[in-house]
Amino acid sequence: MAVPVTVPAVPAAPARPVTARHFVRLKLRVMGNNLRGRGWRVALFVVGVLTGLWLAAAGFFLLASPGLAGGDRYALTAAAFGGGVAVLGWLLLPLVFFGVDETLDPARFALLPLPRRTLVTGLFAAALVSVPAISVLLALSGLVVTAALVGGVAAALVTAVGVVAGMLLCVAAARAVTSAFATMLRSRRVRDLAAVLLAVAAALLGPLQIAGLAAIQDADLDRLAGVAEVIGWTPFGAPWTAGIDVAEGRVWAAPVKLLITAATIAALLAWWSRSLESAMVGAAGGGAAPARRGTAGGPVAQLFPRALGWAARDRFGALVAREARYWWRDARRRANLITVAVVGLFVPVMVNMGGFAVDSEQGFSMAADSSPVVVSVSMVFVGLLAAVTLANQFGFDGSAYAAHVVAGVSGRMELRARMVAFSLYVLPMLGGITVVLAVVLGEPGWIGVMAGTLVATYGAGLAVNSFLSVLGAYSLPETSNPFAMNSGAGVAKSFLTLLSMLATGVAALPMVVAAALLGDVWLWLALPVGVGFGVGSALLGAYLAGDVLDRRMPELLSTVTPRR
Repeated sequence: MAVPVTVPAVPAAPARPVTARHFVRLKLRVMGNNLRGRGWRVALFVVGVLTGLWLAAAGFFLLASPGLAGGDRYALTAAAFGGGVAVLGWLLLPLVFFGVDETLDPARFALLPLPRRTLVTGLFAAALVSVPAISVLLALSGLVVTAALVGGVAAALVTAVGVVAGMLLCVAAARAVTSAFATMLRSRRVRDLAAVLLAVAAALLGPLQIAGLAAIQDADLDRLAGVAEVIGWTPFGAPWTAGIDVAEGRVWAAPVKLLITAATIAALLAWWSRSLESAMVGAAGGGAAPARRGTAGGPVAQLFPRALGWAARDRFGALVAREARYWWRDARRRANLITVAVVGLFVPVMVNMGGFAVDSEQGFSMAADSSPVVVSVSMVFVGLLAAVTLANQFGFDGSAYAAHVVAGVSGRMELRARMVAFSLYVLPMLGGITVVLAVVLGEPGWIGVMAGTLVATYGAGLAVNSFLSVLGAYSLPETSNPFAMNSGAGVAKSFLTLLSMLATGVAALPMVVAAALLGDVWLWLALPVGVGFGVGSALLGAYLAGDVLDRRMPELLSTVTPRR
């Protein structure tokens, strides 16, 4: 007879609660794994750290200069404007240039039983562990030196608390805005949002231009003291000016400003948590999808948008149709199109409307300081900015590019199709920018110079970026956030963008030289010469880079495939 054996029950160890420390450790481990065995990523990371330290040192001494100079005259102005620029940079730069570090993708935590508060707190703490955050914190620490020299230990301690709170504000603002904008970009209704953003940006150009040029022309920092006081009571300047208020005897203002900062951080984190849930699900609620009507011709005809009714129903036409649909439906690509439209309109107006005259009796008036040469320079910048979006065009596809490798699509056809599809959206925007600038400047005769320089630069940029997209591609994270970047990819994107802009600018330099040498004759020759130069450059670039792509297809696929 078997004798039952009783095993004493061992009480299970209580589960340890998940805290922000676990998210920080997880991010550091993921970053270490991403760098292991990849020398080029280690090199880029080191370059990024050195660049961040250099910028941090420059910012530190700049913000510490009012205290080191031995006076408190400009301490409040430096704190308000320096800190305000930092907050504004964290709001805008991730949207238009750098993106945000998505080492810890929120979607990977969707199936874990984590409370939303724990998830937001952990991801927020992990976001603070980054080279940009540490660099900005070191730079803004210069305010502590100024406060210590102006107001003593008490002012320095309050400023230190304010700098840390301001850094939390910057990171929270960047995460909340990019996450919310990413959620909106996943919706088809973003087309209306894009129109509103463009209208708002255009409406703000005049006031921003007048205010900036007036400040530069007056060069009187005393007149900015009143503006600094106002900024100091907003979230842009409150954390940075609290210690300066203590130094100047307004002790009561410090806790109020820190309370404003804390309330703003709480509101931003609450906003982020609302959009974070949508990012974890991976889709935005956009209501029921409209019913599709039957389309004659079957699936092939449905692939081609109405704007591509002229395209042949062959392999090239199918590639163009695919890319055209992706550029409008993919949130990451659509974000780049919006950036090109907004910045492309902002820059030339800022450059060519630089002739504002400030008069104490008549106010502001515009001086006609622009010229065909200045217009050509600004158009070169817009053209290279439009083309630089394609510097990592295969990174948008990721592992989906395997279908093209298996199908044996030739490199020349691939690059030409991508150029045509992208140009369907960019060329109308460039044409609109040309017309708007001509109307604003009151020089309709310069349209030929503007359009010719734009097309020439854009075509040269297509050629340059065809090579860069094949030789310098990098993978993008598998996430619904179009502004997300892998760890270390931000440095790669920055260097690739800089290289693309420099090479394109050099290629388009003959257009600027011709505008300076030929004078009025160039007003008639710019358009045909620019169109011929741009189209020829693009076709030559696709021809030469296509051969490189044929030889590097497997390597390119491996490079753009995200690593989990």
